[in-house]
Amino acid sequence: MTFREGARMDAGRVRTGGGGTGGKLALGGGAGGLIVIILALLFGGDPSSLLGSGVPDQTSQDGTSTLEQCEVGGSAANENVDCRVLYTVGSLDTVWGQELAAQTGVAYVQPEVEIFTSATSTGCGNATSDIGPFYCPADRTAYFDTSFFDELETRFGASGGPLAQEYVVAHEFGHHLQNQLGDLGRAQADPRGPESGAVRTELQADCYAGVWAYYADKQPDPATGEPFLETLTDADIRDALSAASAVGDDRIQRAATGRVNPEAWTHGSSEQRQAWFLAGYRTGRLDACDTYGARDLNNPSALR
Repeated sequence: MTFREGARMDAGRVRTGGGGTGGKLALGGGAGGLIVIILALLFGGDPSSLLGSGVPDQTSQDGTSTLEQCEVGGSAANENVDCRVLYTVGSLDTVWGQELAAQTGVAYVQPEVEIFTSATSTGCGNATSDIGPFYCPADRTAYFDTSFFDELETRFGASGGPLAQEYVVAHEFGHHLQNQLGDLGRAQADPRGPESGAVRTELQADCYAGVWAYYADKQPDPATGEPFLETLTDADIRDALSAASAVGDDRIQRAATGRVNPEAWTHGSSEQRQAWFLAGYRTGRLDACDTYGARDLNNPSALR
């Protein structure tokens, strides 16, 4: 998978920041707390219940973008991970700017996006890189420390392919869509368990990422008349599926404790995450992503 050479992005679309120590996490430090944070927050959701809400120990250095080198074109996104996030954001804006209103009647509002290093201050509290990428509904911002992509490959066993990384960005944008559509709060109302609102919320964000992938190599950018991405291949989709599988609750629990406890699930199993991504990718339809109405979360096709 590659970005088209003619693709162009304004570096100011994504802000950069971080470098501070962040605030104290409500769960405290230590390896045990970190595992709980990863299980609860990896790939999105509302971190406000776990992040400190006070004044940060050291404020982040956000504001001025350092992504100007990305403006040379799609080749930068194919070579540099920060540029890849920027151009993925451009593709997501293009797809959802057209499809959200067309399919739901709700006009798309672009989320803010920040690439940070080590720690940052958010509307949901003070965050460190340990919690992975996340979306904060309070400030409508998706946050990424791109060092996580190395963790995704080396620690969690996902593919290092570009679409594995872009899936992460698309998943967080999925939470923003849920915020716009009024569904994101269902995760907090029913926070854990194999049929919980939290699991259904995360699986829907996976499905929305799949819908984006369906259009990513088809929907033209109005500025250039061409899609951001070259035609996706089967290998690209396998990369995305490897990322979805790597962060399934069952896989993370088994690696962390040697056993699987579905009653503690917050994101769904590896197979479920892959299945719902494919449900979106194969149809390009948001109504194929109704995880809240699904009778069987193992079988998205039962909706149709």
